[in-house]
Order: sequence, then C-alpha cells, then structure tokens
Amino acid sequence: MLKEFKEFALKGNMVDLAIGVIIGAAFGKLVDSIVADLLMPIIGLVTGGIDFSNMYIQLAGAPAATLAAARAAGATLAYGNFITLLINFLIIAWVLFMVVKAMNRLKKKEAAAPEAPAAPTKEEALLTDIRDLLAKR
Repeated sequence: MLKEFKEFALKGNMVDLAIGVIIGAAFGKLVDSIVADLLMPIIGLVTGGIDFSNMYIQLAGAPAATLAAARAAGATLAYGNFITLLINFLIIAWVLFMVVKAMNRLKKKEAAAPEAPAAPTKEEALLTDIRDLLAKR
C-alpha cells in the first residue's frame, strides 16, 4: 500500500497540481494586495472617500462605530468585504481567461502548422528513379 501511495503521490500530474496550487495561492495574495493597496484607495477617492472595508449593516446589538465592534455586538452583514472579494475574483477570473485564451491560440497555431512531408519510402524512391529513367528515353 505504501508503494502504491508513493507512485500516486509522485506522478507527474500530482506534482504539477501541487505546483499550480502553490502558484495560485501566491497569485491570490498578489491580487489581494493589488485590490487592497491600489484599486480600493482609487475607488474610494472616486466615490468620495468611501472605505469599503468598513461598510456593513448591523442586524443585532447596540450600534457600533467599526466593523469589528459590530461583529462583536451581534449579527452583521459586511457587504464592503464582499465587494472587495468580488473585485479580487473578477481580476483573477480575467487573468485566467486571458491565460486560457493565449494557450488555446498557441494550440491552434500548432494544429494549423503544416507538417513536413514524410521522407519517401524505398519503394517510392525506386519508382521515382524508374520513372526518371523512362522519361529520359
């Protein structure tokens, strides 16, 4: 059983998947930073200084000034956080779409590339020589 597990874990596809998950996690952190540190401040400036990270609707408890206090007080809808995560998702989905589109374009180019003609077989070469000799007569 240990041998079978080792074969399964070390297959090329499994290693490729692990690398993809690690790169995906790093890419997710990069997108989080782009959204939180670059896009949301610009969006906040355009919308008059709205801070999306602190946007919420408190459903229960005494009114609170911050999202953390509202969550501590009771049920709270943190829709600002949802907006931020939605922007993250849209950026990641767009980048993945562009990557898949580029890969598909490369596959089409490979499929459309004409194959080199195969080398003639011995019989074809002999028949060509015979044809050329007969044509000279």
